[in-house]
Amino acid sequence: MKKSQKKLKKKTNQNKAKKQHATMRVYELSKELNLSSNAIINLLGELGFKVKNHMSSITVEMVTAIKEKLEADKTQLKAEEIERKKMIRRKKDAATIKLKEEDELGIKKSKRRGEVKKKKEEIQKKVKETVTKMEGVLKPKKIRRKIEKATTEEIEEEKHVIKIIEFVSVSELSDFVGFDPTSIIKKCLELGLLVTINQRLDLDTITMISDEYDVEVELLPEYGAEIEKEEEEDKEKLEPRPPIVTIMGHVDHGKTLLLDRIRDTNVIAQEMGGITQHIGAYSVSYKDYVITFLDTPGHHAFTAMRARGAQVTDMVVLVVAADDGVMPQTIEAIDHARAANIPIIVAINKIDLDSANPELVKQQLSKNKILLEEYGGNILGVNVSAKTGEGIQELLDAIMLQSEMMELEARKEGPAKGVVIEAKMDKGKGPVATVLIQKGTVHIGDPFVTGIYSGKVRALIDEFNERMEVVTPSKPIQIMGLDGLPEVGDTFIVFENEQNAREVARKRQLAKREQMERGRFRYSLVQFQEGLKEGEAKELKIIIKGDVAGSVEALADSFNDLSTDEARIVIIHKGVGPINDSDILLAAASNAIIVGFHVKANDQAKEMAKKEGVEIRFYDIIFEAISDIKLALSGLLEPEYEEEIIGIAEVKQVFNIPSIGIIAGSFIVRGKIIVTENARVKRNGDVIYEDKITSLRRFTEDVNEVEMGLECGIGIEGIKDIKENDIIEVYRIIEIERKL
Repeated sequence: MKKSQKKLKKKTNQNKAKKQHATMRVYELSKELNLSSNAIINLLGELGFKVKNHMSSITVEMVTAIKEKLEADKTQLKAEEIERKKMIRRKKDAATIKLKEEDELGIKKSKRRGEVKKKKEEIQKKVKETVTKMEGVLKPKKIRRKIEKATTEEIEEEKHVIKIIEFVSVSELSDFVGFDPTSIIKKCLELGLLVTINQRLDLDTITMISDEYDVEVELLPEYGAEIEKEEEEDKEKLEPRPPIVTIMGHVDHGKTLLLDRIRDTNVIAQEMGGITQHIGAYSVSYKDYVITFLDTPGHHAFTAMRARGAQVTDMVVLVVAADDGVMPQTIEAIDHARAANIPIIVAINKIDLDSANPELVKQQLSKNKILLEEYGGNILGVNVSAKTGEGIQELLDAIMLQSEMMELEARKEGPAKGVVIEAKMDKGKGPVATVLIQKGTVHIGDPFVTGIYSGKVRALIDEFNERMEVVTPSKPIQIMGLDGLPEVGDTFIVFENEQNAREVARKRQLAKREQMERGRFRYSLVQFQEGLKEGEAKELKIIIKGDVAGSVEALADSFNDLSTDEARIVIIHKGVGPINDSDILLAAASNAIIVGFHVKANDQAKEMAKKEGVEIRFYDIIFEAISDIKLALSGLLEPEYEEEIIGIAEVKQVFNIPSIGIIAGSFIVRGKIIVTENARVKRNGDVIYEDKITSLRRFTEDVNEVEMGLECGIGIEGIKDIKENDIIEVYRIIEIERKL
C-alpha cells in the first residue's frame, strides 16, 4: 500500500514538473502577441533568457516574464504620458501666475509714471508763469514735447490644446480635458456610441468630443518620432544636393518611355501591359550634375502612389501627349503637385507624330491654371519626343535651371533620414526596401528604424544592382537587413545604437497592435449597427497578396472604391510575398477569395486551397483584377424586377359555367395570352382584380396560348366580378441583373 502511494506521489510530482516546463515556439508567441519574432528574441535577451531563432522553444516562465514586461511597459508609457500632461499643466499654471504678476507690476509702474508726469507738468506750469512775469508781454517760445505713445499689450486667451496619441481611453481623455468620465460617456451616447470607461476611442471621436468642451486636439506622432525632429541646422553644414524629380501624367502619354530615353534603358519593356506598375527611382548624370527621377504609374488606380511621389519630390515633370491633350490623370497630377506646393515643368511629348498639336495642349493647360512662360506665366514648358530624343537636353536644362533657382541643400554629415518609396519580399535577399535618402549619410552596418521594424544595414544596392558602401542625400537605394516589410511612405531613421532602435521598434509594434485591436472592434461594431439599420448587407471578402507594397496598397484602394451600400468589399488581409498556407486558412475561415498580383502560390498552398474550397485568382495587369472583382461584386447586388406586358385582351362576353366558374369571352388586341401567366383586370383604367390565368379555350379545345387578333375564353383564378369591355392585361415579372 505504501509503495503504491509513493508511486502515485512520484507520478504527480512528475506531472507538475512537466506542466512547469511545458514549452511553445517563439514564432507562436509572436503570433499571439502580434509582435515580430525578432522583437520577442530581443525582449527575451533583455530579460536574461537566451534563444537562438524563431523556432526555439520557450517555457511558461519565459512567456509569463515577457507578458509581465509588456504590461509593465504599457503601464510605464501611460505613467509617462500622465506625468507629461501634469508637467504641461504646471508650466501653464506657472505661466499664468507670471502673467498676473507682470500685469500687477505693470499697473504699479504706470501709476508711478503718472505721478512723475503730473509733477513735471506742475513744474513746467510754474516756470511758464515766472517767465511770463519776467518778460511782460513777450510770449514764451513754444516748447516741443515728445509724446510717447502708450502701447498696450493684448494677451490673447490661449485655447486649451491637448496633445494625444490615437486610441486613448475614455478615462485618459477625461484626464486630458479635465472633465468627469461619465460626462464623456454621456457625450458619446449623444453621438450614438456606446462606450465604457476603459474603451479606447479613435481620433475622429476624440476630436468631436473635445470640440464639445472647447478643447483643441493635436495628434502626437508615433513613438520615437521626436528623434526625427532636428534642431535648426547650421547653414555651414548644408551642402548642395541633387534635385528629386517626379515624372507624372496620364496613362500612355509616354512618361516611362521619356525616362528610358533619359537613362538610355528600356524599363517599359519589363512592365506588364506596357504600364508602370511600381514606383521606380533612378539617378541620372548630366553635365557633371546628378538628377534623381521618380517614375510614378499613370493609371488612375495608382492615384495614391502618385500623391506619395509628390510628397518626397522637389519638382514635377508633367508629361502631356501632344496628340491627346489634357486628360483626367493629367489634372490629378496637377492637383497633387499643387497640394505639395512644388514647381511644375511641362513636357509636351510625342511632337514627332503627324497628329501632334502642342498649341492646343498649351491652351488646355492654361484652362487648368498651368500658364507657360510663353503665355505670360512662370511655368517652364518644353516640347519633346521620347521616341526620337528631340528636346531631351532642353528638358534636362530646364530641370537644372529650376534646381538652381530653388537652391536645394541638405545636411550631408550625420545620421541619415529618408522615406520608403517601395518595399518587397525577395526570395534570396528577404525584406528589401527602396529608400530615398533626404538627409545625412547611411553606411553599411548602421542601425535603423523604419515604420514598426528595426534593422541593421547589411547591404546597399543601387538601381543598377551595384553594391555601395555609403549613400548621400537625394540618392535612391535598396536596403537589406530589415526585420519585416515597412509600409510605403514610412520614415527611415538611422540610430546611434541597435538597442535604441530595437526599443523604438518594439514600442511602435505595441502601439500598432493596440491600433489593430481597436480597428477590429470598431469595424465589427459598425458592421453590427449597419446590419440593424439596413438589413443584411452583402460582402465580398478579399485577401490581397502582391510582390511589392505599392501595388498591394493601390489594389486595395481600387477595390474599396467599388463598394456600395448594398454590396461592399471587405479586405481582411493584405501583404507582400507569395500566397502561403496561412493565407489559405484565413480565407477558408473568413469565406474570402485570394487575389494574387505578380505572385504565385506554392504547391502545398494550392493543394490546401483545393481541399478547403478557397478560390485564388492570379493577375499580372491591374485592369483585369479590377474588372473581375467588379463583376464579382455586381453578382452580390440584389437583382431588380421589371414587369413585362405579354398581351392585352378586351372582354366581349361573360359566361358563368357551374362546373368551371366565370369565363371571359375575349378578343386579343395585342401580344398573346398564355396559360399560368399573371393577369390583371382593369375597369375604367383601375385595377379591380389580379391573379393567374387558369384556362384558355378556343372553341371546344383547351389551348396553352392564343395570338393577337383571335378570340378565346379566359379563366382567371378566383375571379367573381368581370364585365363586358373590361381589359385583361397578361404580364410576367422578369429579373434584371444589376451592375455597378
